[in-house]
Amino acid sequence: MTVHRAVRIIAGCFILLSLALAHFSGQADLSRLSWLWFTAFVGANLLQSGFTNFCPMDKILARCGLKECGK
Repeated sequence: MTVHRAVRIIAGCFILLSLALAHFSGQADLSRLSWLWFTAFVGANLLQSGFTNFCPMDKILARCGLKECGK
């Protein structure tokens, strides 16, 4: 595992953990549509990209002309 992948995994876990803590402490109501769902989406994408090494944003930025990491 590379540092790049580890950062994605850790960031995804922290985002999902913070959402869970906000929800279970009663500070956030995830039963209605809110911006917290966008945060959950970003966290889930970070987490899966750490394990699969596939990130949609990487592909989008590469098509826009940005250099890929290590190339």
